Amino acid sequence: MCSQGDEGYRLLKEYANGFMVSQVLFAACELGVFELLAGAPEPLDSAAVSARLGASPRGTELLLDACVSLKLLQADVSGGKAVYANTELASTYLVRGSPRSQRDMLMYTGRTTYVCWGHLAEAVREGRNQYLKAFGIPSEELFSAIYRSEGERLQFMQGLQDMWRLEGARVLAAFDLSPFRVICDLGGDFFKDPLPEADLYILARVLHDWTDAKCSHLLGRLYQACRTGGGILVIESLLDADGRGPLTTVLYSLNMLVQTEGRERTPAQYCALLGPAGFRDVRCRRTGGTYDAVLARK
Repeated sequence: MCSQGDEGYRLLKEYANGFMVSQVLFAACELGVFELLAGAPEPLDSAAVSARLGASPRGTELLLDACVSLKLLQADVSGGKAVYANTELASTYLVRGSPRSQRDMLMYTGRTTYVCWGHLAEAVREGRNQYLKAFGIPSEELFSAIYRSEGERLQFMQGLQDMWRLEGARVLAAFDLSPFRVICDLGGDFFKDPLPEADLYILARVLHDWTDAKCSHLLGRLYQACRTGGGILVIESLLDADGRGPLTTVLYSLNMLVQTEGRERTPAQYCALLGPAGFRDVRCRRTGGTYDAVLARK
């Protein structure tokens, strides 16, 4: 029987090695392992994968075996050689073109978010995002230059759409939205551009990017533009009342620190933003998924 100390050591190793797991996933996506195997008429050995990817034989074999250990690939022996194929998990979520693919968001996470997280300690010390250290982008240029290329911007937007395909239905089912006839999904430069008149404004993963002051400014603008009897639907990952869970949301909040100027918030904190802006009847609903819903009325 394992002692409590043994379990603690096991958890410590699991946490310390977590970045290695994510890098295996990111590297396999970057190299195109899952697309290659998806398009092959039969499982391939490591030499064939290496040749088709233009990668080193030794590195390819090590990466493939790591993917097997992570249940991203399956390996069988054929003709005395191990041959590899995608698991259902990889076929469903990691192959471009799958209806449930999350590849674009994973690629963005590996190329951008992961690099920023390498400066987490500095972000905690300084209380600000780390784009300057990670990519040489000054803070004053952050939101005009957050994407290092148009391709990166499009990849992030596609990643959001991919996530929405999996998360959207349960979020939109959290409240009865049938009374709202004209709905505006807010995007663009909403701090300055004129806002269209609507019955319901949807802010999906918007407020967590910004400080309380900027959120209050935006919500005030929305209240003025919103039709009487209309409302606002905030879609974010809600923290528990004490701010210490769920773990995924706590990590997302740290991600806001290293990549933006915002944070994830508790239901009470969203109420504290919506109320002074003029909105009433604030209701928060957990969906059981990654993202939750907050509905408030004018």
